[in-house]
Amino acid sequence: MSKFAIRLLTLAMYITALVAVPMVTPAKAAGGGGGAPSPPAEGSKEVKKTKKKNGKVSFIDDPSFIEGYRTAYATIYDRNDYTSAIEQLKALGHDDRADVANLIGYSYRKLGDYKVSQVWYERALKADPSHVRTWQYYGLWQLEQGNRDQAQYHLSRIGKICGTDCDEYKSLALALENPTGSGLVY
Repeated sequence: MSKFAIRLLTLAMYITALVAVPMVTPAKAAGGGGGAPSPPAEGSKEVKKTKKKNGKVSFIDDPSFIEGYRTAYATIYDRNDYTSAIEQLKALGHDDRADVANLIGYSYRKLGDYKVSQVWYERALKADPSHVRTWQYYGLWQLEQGNRDQAQYHLSRIGKICGTDCDEYKSLALALENPTGSGLVY
């Protein structure tokens, strides 16, 4: 195998691991998981930084991006400081990435700004239509807006992506069991 093919395969595996880790962690929303979802784990194998032609390091290999994401994550789930977290996430310069856009949407939802939250959830799904946590959080958003049918649709999407045993599915299904108008579900 050529060096280029090995590097390309290594990069593809790293990206897959980076995307998969947030999808398999427990979810905090609606009390359906074992606490807050975990931030992306650092890879178990050392991945060398790959430089683009212009000499810049890809954000997935950029330690400052990973550190900034983890800081914003802690700001949300440990300190419940959603305004600061939004600023931190936007400052990363990668708000077109599903993980980042989803957390921005979640933060706006926690602040009660549902219109802006919806924009960010839709941006996250545009970036990654299979981003299970966005389907879950957006489904909870739908419930909070009284849109049970839409929340049920989101639940079915989650089921197609990760099955009915994943935490995101269980969390939204549990929230759907509550009667309409029973308050916020996050």
